Amino acid sequence: MWVRDEFFLHAVFDDDRLVGVAPLMRTVRPAVGPLRLRELQFLGADQNLTELRGVLCRPEDHANVMRTLHAHFLDRPGDWDRVQWCGLRADACAGLRQPADLVSERQVCDYYLPLPATWDELRSGLSRNMKESLRKCYNSLASQGITFNFRVVREPGEVGIALGRLFELHAQRARAPDTVRHANVFATPRARAFLCEYAQRMAERDQLRIFELEIAGQIVASRVGFVLGEELYLYYSGYAPEWSNYSVMTTVVAEAIRWAVGQQFKGVNLSTGNDRSKARWKPNEIVFCERVMRSPGRQGRLLSGIDKLRHAAPQSILGRVLSVARRGAT
Repeated sequence: MWVRDEFFLHAVFDDDRLVGVAPLMRTVRPAVGPLRLRELQFLGADQNLTELRGVLCRPEDHANVMRTLHAHFLDRPGDWDRVQWCGLRADACAGLRQPADLVSERQVCDYYLPLPATWDELRSGLSRNMKESLRKCYNSLASQGITFNFRVVREPGEVGIALGRLFELHAQRARAPDTVRHANVFATPRARAFLCEYAQRMAERDQLRIFELEIAGQIVASRVGFVLGEELYLYYSGYAPEWSNYSVMTTVVAEAIRWAVGQQFKGVNLSTGNDRSKARWKPNEIVFCERVMRSPGRQGRLLSGIDKLRHAAPQSILGRVLSVARRGAT
C-alpha cells in the first residue's frame, strides 16, 4: 500500500535504428490514493553496487538520446512528478538546461586507462612517484624473501569460493584503522547475493575475472573484474590489513593491468570514485552528471518546495523532518 515499483523502459530510435535504451522504473508513493507521487529513476538504485546508472547508448549518440527523452517526458507530465537523470555526459548536461526546475545533484567521475601495446610502454609514461610506488610494492616483498603468486579466477565452479574470500577481505579493509575510510558495501546478505548471482552469470559467459594475490598459501588481496568486449572493468576490492605495509593492493591492480596488456585489451576502466590510487595511473577522467527534473504540476511544485526548505535548513530539526518527508515523498 505504501510503495509500488513499475518497469518503465523506453527505447529511442533514429528512423528504424535503435540508438538508445533507458532502463527506467517508476516508483509510486503511496501505491494508491489521490496524493500519489511518481518518481522515474534508472534501474540500479543502490549507487554503491551499481556505480554508473543511465541510458545505454553509444557515446556519440548520448546527447541526442537524452534530448529526445527529455522532450518526451516534458510532453507527458501526467506520467511523472520527478525524474532522476543519471549518467549524463557533459554535452548532454549542456542540452538539458531547461526548464528552470532542472536541478543539479552531484557529479560522478569515472577513470579510463587506455592501454598501449606493452607493459614497459605503459610504465614509461607514468609519473616518477608512481614508478617509485611500483618499485616499492615489488621490492618490499622481495627484500624480505617473500614471493607471491598472482591468480586469475575465471571458472564458474571457482566463483563462490573466490567471492567468499573477497567479501572477507573487503570487510577487513572497511574495518582497518589509520587508513582511508571505506564502507563495507557487501555487509548485507542481499548485497552479497546480488554480486554472487551476477558474477556467476558473467563467469558462465567467460566475462568474469577475479584477480588474487597469494602469499604463503593465503590470499592477501583481491579485486573483481568484468570483461566487456575489448575492455576490462575493475570493480570492488579488498585486502588483509596486516599486509598493507607491502602495498599488496597496488600490486594486485598492477598485475591485473599487466595481465590486460598481455591479453591485448584496449583499455581498463578503474571504476568510479576520485582517489589517488586511480589518478596516479594517469587515466582519462570522464565526468557524469546527475540532474533532477520536477514536473510543472502541483506534485512537482510540492517536491520543489520540500527540497528548497530542506536545503535552507539542513542542520535544524525542521531540516531533518523535511529530509524524512522528502524520502517518503520521492
